[in-house]
Amino acid sequence: MRLSVCVDAVFMGKPIEEAVQKVKEAGLDTIEFWTWEDKDMELLERLHEEGINIAAFCTGFISLVEKGERDKYIESLKKTIEAAKRLGCKVLISQTGQELPISREEQHKSMVEGLKACVPYLEESGITLVVEPLNTRVDHAGYYLSSSDEAAEIMKEVGSPNVKMLYDIYHQQIMEGDLIRRIKEYIPYIGHFHAAGNPGRHELYQSEIDYEKIFAAIKETGYEGCIGLEYFPEDEPEKGLDFAKRVMP
Repeated sequence: MRLSVCVDAVFMGKPIEEAVQKVKEAGLDTIEFWTWEDKDMELLERLHEEGINIAAFCTGFISLVEKGERDKYIESLKKTIEAAKRLGCKVLISQTGQELPISREEQHKSMVEGLKACVPYLEESGITLVVEPLNTRVDHAGYYLSSSDEAAEIMKEVGSPNVKMLYDIYHQQIMEGDLIRRIKEYIPYIGHFHAAGNPGRHELYQSEIDYEKIFAAIKETGYEGCIGLEYFPEDEPEKGLDFAKRVMP
């Protein structure tokens, strides 16, 4: 279990090479980011060769709940898989898209069918796709998937170890709470974590969430992946990274 720094959030607006240097100075060696098509892939490859781990980044922002978008989604995923292979990245993050004016049952079914169609490409590459529930109360009004309960049901229906959920502790505190119980129950279906303070989505120490207890509970499950620090700092970034390191068991 290790920390990953989302450079697009923690170092928003900074050149990626400068952000990576700050991560290294903080004693960390793992990063993630949102979009890849706007990044200098040759630079990222060089950073990876120099010892920086790329934990995760996003697929194209194409709807999974809209059946007519499925072919476009899969083509985008295939391109993203090739990018991930270049960077030694084993986890790709997917959003679901906005809720449509049709039944949730139809949208749920479309997502399951779409994810099943992705499985052969994921299994062949050894990459895990993690689908992210987001909060719809504060940051992402109208987004389809906000519940880790429904996300777990989707993972069960897809039935592949290469398709899991991204459990974002910040988003799920807003939507559901009951974090530790849900994490322990759903750990077989979780492939990545995100962390931020709530309210505000700032450093972990500016939070009603007891991250020392949360991280300890995650470790108890045997989880061996990354916890991505995806927040917007109010203080100097080094302070937030230092705190995260101190509460990491």
